[in-house]
Amino acid sequence: MRLRVAAGGPAALKVLAAAGAAAAPVRLVWGGPIERPLAPLSPPWAPALELDSGTVLFSPNAICQFFFLARGEEPTDLTNQWLEWEATELQPAASAALYAQLVHGRKGLEAVEALGKLLAHIEQNLSRRGTAYLAGDTKSVADVVVWGTLFPVLQDETSLPSELQVLRTWFQSMTLSEACRKAADSVLMPKALLEFKSYLQKQPPPCLAMERITSNEPEEEEGSEPALTEEEITAAVDAWAHGAAALPKPWQPQKPVLPVEGMRNVLITSALPYVNNVPHLGNIIGCVLSADTFARYCRLRNWNTLYVCGTDEYGTATETKAVEEGLTPQEICNKYNAIHADIYRWFDISFDYFGRTTTPYQTTIAQDIFQRLLARGFLLQDTVEQLQCEDCQRFLADRFVEGTCPFCSYEEARGDQCDKCGKLINAVELKNPQCKLCRGVPVVKPTQHLFLDLPKLEEQLEPWLEQSWATGDWTANARYITRSWIRDGLKPRCITRDLKWGTPVPLDGFRDKVFYVWFDAPIGYLSITANYTDQWERWWKNPQQVELYNFMAKDNVPFHSVIFPCSLLGADDNYTLVNHLIATEYLNYEDGKFSKSRGVGVFGDMAKDTGIPADIWRFYLLYLRPEGQDSAFSWSDLMLKNNSELLNNLGNFINRAGMFVCKFFGGTVPDMVLTPDDKRLLARVTLELHQYHQLLEKVRIRDALRCILSISRHGNQYIQVNEPWKRIKGDEKDRQRAGTVTGVAVNMASMLAVMLQPYMPSVSLAIQGQLCIPPDCFVLSHNFTCTLPPGHRVGTVSPLFQKLEHDQIEALRKRFGGGQVKPPPAPVTLTAPGDPQLIQELTEEVAKQGNHVRQLKANKAEKAQVDTEVAKLLELKKQLALAEGKSPEVPVPKGKRKK
Repeated sequence: MRLRVAAGGPAALKVLAAAGAAAAPVRLVWGGPIERPLAPLSPPWAPALELDSGTVLFSPNAICQFFFLARGEEPTDLTNQWLEWEATELQPAASAALYAQLVHGRKGLEAVEALGKLLAHIEQNLSRRGTAYLAGDTKSVADVVVWGTLFPVLQDETSLPSELQVLRTWFQSMTLSEACRKAADSVLMPKALLEFKSYLQKQPPPCLAMERITSNEPEEEEGSEPALTEEEITAAVDAWAHGAAALPKPWQPQKPVLPVEGMRNVLITSALPYVNNVPHLGNIIGCVLSADTFARYCRLRNWNTLYVCGTDEYGTATETKAVEEGLTPQEICNKYNAIHADIYRWFDISFDYFGRTTTPYQTTIAQDIFQRLLARGFLLQDTVEQLQCEDCQRFLADRFVEGTCPFCSYEEARGDQCDKCGKLINAVELKNPQCKLCRGVPVVKPTQHLFLDLPKLEEQLEPWLEQSWATGDWTANARYITRSWIRDGLKPRCITRDLKWGTPVPLDGFRDKVFYVWFDAPIGYLSITANYTDQWERWWKNPQQVELYNFMAKDNVPFHSVIFPCSLLGADDNYTLVNHLIATEYLNYEDGKFSKSRGVGVFGDMAKDTGIPADIWRFYLLYLRPEGQDSAFSWSDLMLKNNSELLNNLGNFINRAGMFVCKFFGGTVPDMVLTPDDKRLLARVTLELHQYHQLLEKVRIRDALRCILSISRHGNQYIQVNEPWKRIKGDEKDRQRAGTVTGVAVNMASMLAVMLQPYMPSVSLAIQGQLCIPPDCFVLSHNFTCTLPPGHRVGTVSPLFQKLEHDQIEALRKRFGGGQVKPPPAPVTLTAPGDPQLIQELTEEVAKQGNHVRQLKANKAEKAQVDTEVAKLLELKKQLALAEGKSPEVPVPKGKRKK
């Protein structure tokens, strides 16, 4: 193999480092941009790899992957995700930062700030996974590629902010590795960098000047807004003048909601929450709240919309929970179905029907799909070895087995996964297995199971996927996860389990088994709809008229994009298949994960006890909805967003607009005479409204919320510049101006009430009541119209939001932060000061414990665990101080003051 690289070219860094890390047998050919490249389409300074076969690779990432593949290291889903992220997010931003450094003379710190959100993304992922490298505990091609992109900009870890401790450790480890160090020494030579700089100076700046990563924060305001055209201003003024008469009439569907010929019929599902636990905030935003927001938007657009959901009630987890609580599975289902329904009712989730899977319809429909798959030859039989408890006379599902982990020797590993090392386990691999029901020792025995023949169905699945991707809106993570399943090759999937609690298998030889929950559960969408209306097939066997949206977290994607569609395609009964698959990333809690057992995080049944209204929770969860990457709930940020975005921005504007009508004009909307500035405002608001629609039609729910807040910011600025409270005291011209500003502002508030309804329905209703907005105006159009004309009377106007106080938030943070484990104080052993051996031992112990605490913090360990280890460190420091003859007082840690 011949590898052509150009000294000074940043892309050469990663390919040389990959060649060294993978010990690839390559012959290096050094060149420059003026030399003829190995590949005709290869850009200057790009590396190129000529294989022995004559094939040429000139994508740096493809070359890196080739080296690792040649060494026998197959890519994982995680490494592929990192490579895709590096190519689409990190690479454009790093290229722009490097251009700014070399051509514009920007300092390294400015470049680091420009990459801030991307660096935080790496820090967050390393911390959350607790691994030394991006894709695990060993170096992978992802580490080399990401490092190679960052190094030319950063050079060393000291340029990274101190709070990115885990990232600094990773970056230093990579930089000090032999392969990376040699690559940097070879490529980034001073003379070569000057040549590269000279080459860059002749090039236009990168077109993506610091492309931003999706984050919890709103986009920064640009220094100047895009200029408005005369056509846009004229169109906005015309739409305004047409008033409420131009709005479409709100449409109320029949009950039950059924598809209507000639209308847009939208069927929405959110992943069925499992019945055996209480949903936390991450579960709520990932499924039901996101789907609810979109469903409400669809209804405001006069689209014929049905939104169904329900609890997923069959399976091992239900049986396990029933054993734990001493109830029958049905009693457990009844109890938790009611808990879920209460939680979603409090969060104002607007299901058309919220059902459950333990119904006769579930049995009928699931068995019908099964029989059709069987008749068409899409099911296989195979023998599987399982653990059987002879005392209980049953095969044991994974969760009914406990034993010693075969990987890390943890003694309480479950039959499906070890909680200590995190590795997936086949229950028969456990050492010293025990039945969790009777503590007996199970034995390995063969049992027959049925499998869905996914390889046979693949030829139907792939063309359907291509069509759905081409015509529908699938989130990027949904597409990627699905592609990775297809790329790795589909395998037969077991659809039966040796359980009692489930939909029975209607086949001789298998009648003592039930369907596996992931074959059975998605069929719940159909059976829940059937419990809502006996005409359910008009929704679920009508792909010509119905658009199906599935909402879920990313871990549910394969079941909705591969397994369930294969079941329906194989059944061959004109089923409605998903058109738009909307998957979120994960929502974390502060610096860790939600944990009911440890009391960490807010769960659905706790939110209403905080005293914070449901709409505030809805707003904040939708504001930080994890659309492009994981996000994290933060109490401080909740307080900030409530007090700044809701109280001072949105609430302030709507309240002022309404109060001016009441205070200055007797509660009646005044006459309006539009000036050029007013007309430009109408056009600006119309553009925001158009953007709101474009984003929500693509189900970019979080980004669309920014449009609402942007409009209210425009409104506040409009009021502030025109000062109607001063003009109302002036001459006739000033009073007329005050009237125009007040009238335009209150109409903006009226439109915001409608736009806000999918996000904060109760607040929207309150604005509707205060401003007496006619019900016929509660519909979304693409135009900003005058819905509250001169002479319209408003009602009593009052504040919409309350300030969240620091003490209130701190109390909630402490309440939901988990139990603080405080070790008993260790007895202080008084020793003669100055004992060198004791001082040496304690000094070493303090250093060791200090490193341990720093490592825990860097890995974002649970707060309770960190506090425990910090307490040990402080105790060791006391003992060291006593041994040295000093006062044992230890300074109070930063941020925690003695009272």
